[in-house]
Amino acid sequence: MPFTIDLVAGARPNFMKVAPILRALKGSCFSPRLVHTDQHYDAGMSDIFFRQLGIPAPDVHLGAGSGTHAEQTACILIAFERHLVAAQPKSRGVVVVGDVNSTLACTLAAAKLRIPVAHVESGLRSFDRSMPEEINRVVTDSLADLLLVSEPSGLANLRHEGIPSDKCRFVGNVMIDTLIHELAAARALDLKFLKVGARHALVTLHRPSNVDDEERLRKVVTSLESLATKLTIVFPLHPRTRQKLSATRLLSRLNANPAIRLLDPLGYRENLAILSSASVVVTDSGGLQEESSYLGVPCLTMLPNTERPITCTLGTSTLVGDELDSLPTLVDQILAGGYKRGQAIEGWDGRAAERIVTALTEAWR
Repeated sequence: MPFTIDLVAGARPNFMKVAPILRALKGSCFSPRLVHTDQHYDAGMSDIFFRQLGIPAPDVHLGAGSGTHAEQTACILIAFERHLVAAQPKSRGVVVVGDVNSTLACTLAAAKLRIPVAHVESGLRSFDRSMPEEINRVVTDSLADLLLVSEPSGLANLRHEGIPSDKCRFVGNVMIDTLIHELAAARALDLKFLKVGARHALVTLHRPSNVDDEERLRKVVTSLESLATKLTIVFPLHPRTRQKLSATRLLSRLNANPAIRLLDPLGYRENLAILSSASVVVTDSGGLQEESSYLGVPCLTMLPNTERPITCTLGTSTLVGDELDSLPTLVDQILAGGYKRGQAIEGWDGRAAERIVTALTEAWR
């Protein structure tokens, strides 16, 4: 009889990681119980990913909803503990992915009940404690029993933090599994707002450092307007980004620019279609840093640091940070063909989920 394990997903970045793990678990010694914390609950941030990626309906909904970091984390912690205590059959282990509040909360609940935890995407560090995700990463890794690493820097970081090497496994990047699986379907989409032959930039921004401070947000908008003189801007708006732009009256300014196309949140395939055909990506998303590096699309990362350094050393990402004045020059280099080319990255091959299941089997069977 297969062992039951709980696989946790809560926010948009998680769904692309759990989809290939669920596929790889078929035929294994484990029976996955999919737990949706509902950290992201909007249809455009959740439901569409389940449909497009073939993720089955969750077995458990925790109903977390929104709130402050403390409120959201506490709500998930309480609800997941109740689930683990009451669930039948009992959980052999809990698999968490990424660095969102759901990851931290479910790890805490499982660890206090002495249920083993495996963390997919362990060891990533920006070394910037002002980022909520960094706190989640550090605490999760300190409690996890099995640390599944996506790039070599993760192993070095965990070793430096004193994590025993026998708890760590290099498995590669499971999000690239999803990219490879969905790329043909994404490229087959007919997105009518993308003009054939026209050059475009994909822009995504959601981190507090870029959108919460009005002065910074105004500078970002001014930079995007400058880029819009060179190529079309395609800008899917995260709900909190839309709210911040609206509150500062910058939304109407962007809407008035005919070279800037503002969109609601997109499904995975639509986003991948725009990304794969883009001339450049401007983003603060860790996932897009990785996806653009795999695809060889130049990526200008609107952050002063990154927890994914391999996207800068071997990939196509350049950290922009506070140097927004450098954006036009960098885009000119890209459009002229003078920007760096990405290299193949070990473990980003579409088979990370298989290696994850092998590691789980060796640890928990």
